[in-house]
Amino acid sequence: MRIRINFAKTEAMRYTSHLDLHRTLERTIRRAALPLAYSQGFRPHPRINLACALPLGFTSECEFADIWLETKLPLDSIRTSLAAASPPGISINFIEHVLLDLPALQSSLLAAEYQITFMSPIPDLSRRIENVLESTSLPRIRHGKTYDLRSLISELKPLTSDSDPLQSILVQLSAMEGATGRPEEVVLAMGADPHEARVHRVQLIFNNYQRSLPSNGNPI
Repeated sequence: MRIRINFAKTEAMRYTSHLDLHRTLERTIRRAALPLAYSQGFRPHPRINLACALPLGFTSECEFADIWLETKLPLDSIRTSLAAASPPGISINFIEHVLLDLPALQSSLLAAEYQITFMSPIPDLSRRIENVLESTSLPRIRHGKTYDLRSLISELKPLTSDSDPLQSILVQLSAMEGATGRPEEVVLAMGADPHEARVHRVQLIFNNYQRSLPSNGNPI
């Protein structure tokens, strides 16, 4: 049985790494007494598949993980058990059953949306956004390789006015393998300090993904 979990990673887990988050999910599933399936081979590992690594210091309301269970269980029972076993900083939004032969989450991921909130005022925020959007290219170097940040930005817009004391923006970035945009690079391209920005992931966008509903038509 393959289950897809949508969950939030909130302030209490903000400084939990991707690897530690994976371990936290495994412990949560164990505390929930769910029959987690393991891979075959010399070193079996729990079958847990996270959609997209969330950088250290970021929060999110839309993380996805697929888990495989040895036996079939009612979805409402699984959700109740997971919610009760989840530590502070992890909040279960919904779960759903998915087909065993569907592609891995990572291979279906197209883009991610982030809300970036600036802890200090950014003068002329709207103009800085326009400058980024009007750029034909924004060369950057990552791991010794040059890439164009501009081609990875699908959307960039203000969520507040320039006069608001706490300013924020929304940015949609490519999240495909080999073409992943990073929100802190967008902050740098705007001439701002990433250390003075809080990043919150608000949406993951997948290829041909539609959330399924149980037979009664209500989300779980």
